[in-house]
Amino acid sequence: MKVFHTGVEWREIRLQLLQAPKTIGLVPTMGALHQGHLDLVDQCIKNADVAVVSIFVNPTQFNNKEDFDKYPNTLDADLELLEKAGVDYVFVPSVETMYPLPTKLQFDFGDLERILEGAFRPGHFNGVGIIVSKLFHSISPDIAFFGQKDLQQVAIIRSLVNDLSFPLELRLVPTRREEDGLAMSSRNRRLNPEQRKKALILHDSLVFAKKELEKGQNWLDVKQIITRNFEELEGADLEYFELVETDKFEIFKEFDPTKKSSICVAAYIGDVRLIDNLPINS
Repeated sequence: MKVFHTGVEWREIRLQLLQAPKTIGLVPTMGALHQGHLDLVDQCIKNADVAVVSIFVNPTQFNNKEDFDKYPNTLDADLELLEKAGVDYVFVPSVETMYPLPTKLQFDFGDLERILEGAFRPGHFNGVGIIVSKLFHSISPDIAFFGQKDLQQVAIIRSLVNDLSFPLELRLVPTRREEDGLAMSSRNRRLNPEQRKKALILHDSLVFAKKELEKGQNWLDVKQIITRNFEELEGADLEYFELVETDKFEIFKEFDPTKKSSICVAAYIGDVRLIDNLPINS
């Protein structure tokens, strides 16, 4: 496994790869890797000739500086995991490499960035759009792998790829969960044991809501039950619990079993913000 830090280094490597045409897969990460990331890596290795993983905690997608400052840095452990997994190359750029000058460009993804994550994290998707564009330009992958847990982010990136004609394929990898259902996340490291138990309300709520909808219950009634459950759990603060069209990410006011939909949730457990989602009919 080779670690590189600049686009110049990668261009030299890529010139060699082009001599014997090989597909390049990219897994963008912010480090603090867990099994969910390794699922993406595994799919990358299986579906591309060359597997590249990027590790970069992108400052422009954090609308909360404290959240950025607390994001875990486990680079040495991450590199060890990636080497064991069989990754070919790891891109670990500095902030100065990715942002030699302040970025003036502003992305506007329309309604996609004014609902759910976009509404609660203003500027977040602009930062995502900028860094993903930079990574796509720097690495020029043929396939890029993203996790289902960040479902709205995937919709944003799909829009980015389509509108800017990036010549690559996006692959969505299912959410990896702990045995009790909690979606794996780098932020889970910040939960104390009591908070860790309370965090199960996210997954439990999704599973409950899905079962109720499939039984024919009204969506707004189900949503009210979930909202009340969060209100009654001390230390849990619900931001949103919504039913959306999975690909276009439009909010549904009622459940239609003939349409592809997912339930999305975001909540604070203590001071740790967690998100999750569950497809209903894929």
